Amino acid sequence: MKLEKAILGAGCFWHVEEFYSNLKGILSTRVGYACGKTKNPNYKKVCAGDTGHIEVVEVTYDPKIIKYDQLLKQFWHIHDPTSLDKQGPDYGSQYKSAICVTNQIQNEIASKSLKEIQKKFKKEIVTIICKCKIFYVAEEYHQKYLKKNPGYIKTCKIPTAI
Repeated sequence: MKLEKAILGAGCFWHVEEFYSNLKGILSTRVGYACGKTKNPNYKKVCAGDTGHIEVVEVTYDPKIIKYDQLLKQFWHIHDPTSLDKQGPDYGSQYKSAICVTNQIQNEIASKSLKEIQKKFKKEIVTIICKCKIFYVAEEYHQKYLKKNPGYIKTCKIPTAI
């Protein structure tokens, strides 16, 4: 079985991880940081805005069950891609809407997907497509956070897949 990875930022990584972990074809998820300028970022530095990193989720999936473009269709559905550095009550540069591509094929699919979804919005989409050179895994207490702390699910409002 050849697995693939997608790295996506759509606001707070807790709810993004919870959403994707429930989709058919997803084998694992990890929250972390990507597309910044400093090595070995941590949550405190990322939240302070000093690193340029974005809160992201690394999704490991089986492309025979779910395709990259289907993951992106869900990505557009679960957040507001026209909101700059803010999703819901969370604001800051780490909440940037981002598709962090790892190869040219992902870049092409992401670019095409962004162009298509823009047609459905009056406001300009501010989602960035960035090359992900390194994915930094977030601290252990952030991994599967909503599973460990189910009381927060009410405030995170996990959307239903389309």
